[in-house]
Amino acid sequence: MSDPSPTRPTLGITALGMYVPERVVPNSDFEARMDTNADWIESRTGIRERRFATPEQYTSDVGVLAVRDLLRRDPQALQGVDAVICATVSPDALMPSTAALIAMQVGLTGAAAFDLSTACSGFVYALSVAQGLILAGSARRVLVVGAEVLSKIVDQDDRNTAILFGDGAGAAVVGPVPAGYGFQDFIMGADGNGGSSLYLRCVAPTLPGGFNMGDSVGMNGREVFKFAVRALGDSGTQVLAKSGLTTADVDWVIPHQANVRIIEAAMDRFGLPMSKTIVNLDRYGNTSSATVPLVLREGVDAGQITDGQQLLLIAFGGGLSWVAGTMKWWGGAPSLKAESNAQQTEVTA
Repeated sequence: MSDPSPTRPTLGITALGMYVPERVVPNSDFEARMDTNADWIESRTGIRERRFATPEQYTSDVGVLAVRDLLRRDPQALQGVDAVICATVSPDALMPSTAALIAMQVGLTGAAAFDLSTACSGFVYALSVAQGLILAGSARRVLVVGAEVLSKIVDQDDRNTAILFGDGAGAAVVGPVPAGYGFQDFIMGADGNGGSSLYLRCVAPTLPGGFNMGDSVGMNGREVFKFAVRALGDSGTQVLAKSGLTTADVDWVIPHQANVRIIEAAMDRFGLPMSKTIVNLDRYGNTSSATVPLVLREGVDAGQITDGQQLLLIAFGGGLSWVAGTMKWWGGAPSLKAESNAQQTEVTA
């Protein structure tokens, strides 16, 4: 990894929040309306339950609640934020952007705001874009939100997709961190040739070439599985090499939470044990762009992710897209401490 120039700031995550809806949907809820059972779902995916938004909740709503959780932990977290990126494939509308709707409700009216759509890889993509905006001088600090209400765009009678997805949101602020911490490198890519393996139509009824997309999320599970294992392994290996690191340097692999079998296969390719990763899809399912921030937030609160640790972020998504990033975790900000530690700090301050 090349050292940053003296004039280039070191950037990383300076605040972190999350939200998951209250409604818990166990695997058993699917048994009555489709040919499946709870044990079959868990054995093949690792998912036991997921969360669904209320009928009145949409992506901007869950995104705002994630930002408010961030502010509860650190009331000063949004100071200096002048850009907002929302990574989502379930936006409230194509215009206005969901990012603008979130910004309006959290006191950031006037900030640059736009949505980013690469599905499950979106949050890590957005971290890289946020870094680029700051380094280019176009922003000082960036609020990045990964938010989804996938329960509203998935056919709940389709066994191929309904059992996999849930709703939730994570929010992070990207800004300057002390030297030696923060983002190191990112690798991003996409291949539209795989678009027919994971898709959701908007305006066009078909993809180029005539593939009919239907009216809800569609997926070729077998093809996505093969792609995911290869993409996570390859992109992770590439970004480690770009950063001047090896798997031996990694304290935690933070993967997109799609299927525990995919995570196991990716960890096997890295030659790392499952004890080096954090999995929460058993409780939340696949929340697409929200999975990585949810894992980060819960890892911090559990005391697993701590100051100075080396992280490898890996994700894949529709596009088909992939992304990997390396970062040295900075735990010095109020919201980047375990919840119990943060509360103790407030009591003794």
